[in-house]
Amino acid sequence: MKKTGRILAAVLAVVLALGTFAGCSQQGTRKSSLETIKQNGKIKVGVFSDKPPFGYVDAQGKNQGFDVYIAKRFAKDLLGDENKVEFVLVEAASRVEYLQSGKVDLIMANFTVTDERKEKVDFANPYMKVALGVVSPDGSQITDVSQLKGKKLIVNKGTTAETYFTKNNPDIELLKYDQNTEAFQALKDGRGAALAHDNTLLFAWARENSGYTVGVSSLGEQDTIAPAVKKGDKELLDWVNNELTALGKENFIHEAYDATLKPAYGDSVSADDVVIEGGKLQ
Repeated sequence: MKKTGRILAAVLAVVLALGTFAGCSQQGTRKSSLETIKQNGKIKVGVFSDKPPFGYVDAQGKNQGFDVYIAKRFAKDLLGDENKVEFVLVEAASRVEYLQSGKVDLIMANFTVTDERKEKVDFANPYMKVALGVVSPDGSQITDVSQLKGKKLIVNKGTTAETYFTKNNPDIELLKYDQNTEAFQALKDGRGAALAHDNTLLFAWARENSGYTVGVSSLGEQDTIAPAVKKGDKELLDWVNNELTALGKENFIHEAYDATLKPAYGDSVSADDVVIEGGKLQ
């Protein structure tokens, strides 16, 4: 019996050792995110479908906008072809979950950098400046947040606008929507007195929709917008940062601005008010 027990113990030790070795071997051969992207021949990028001029789907069903323009260049430099990008449509509130679940490799959906989000995803260096703004009808224009007391303010779920007003102005009733199209339609229908969102979006929207003005053009601190990757994905994060640095040397982000944002802004906004070239604030 003792001899049998010793044999069983020895066999068990060997099995455990082999299991440990196999586990280490698998970890050692596990592909990095960059290797997986290259092997698949595509990079999955999360973008908006309804936030022109940053991310939207045109009448032909094609993805367009500032974020899309930059993402295509990423695909070209990483995989040799700008068409080797798979655009995945996201809502503001789903951006973190899509990264965490692996539905996308990269988020380029006008993602504002915040401390809370940094706990859940890793942000690359920024490519854009942004602050909050408030747009309202010309006939009852909101020029100060104090004017919203006792009124309804329209926001999108999962945005910095929702977070800001929930924290700083809890007395203002918020009407929350998932999609930008829903939120702006609610403003047009008069369901709220005003709408709060990124000022960079509101400047373009108000210019295309007569009868509305961005009465509060900058609220709170100036923030930045940056690409985001899954928490701990250092390989892809480093690649994106190096790419932004390289693109900065050729003023590519300014090129993207001229191609996608300038037509929407006209002379009301300058590129230097919006663009961060090379991933670094000047």
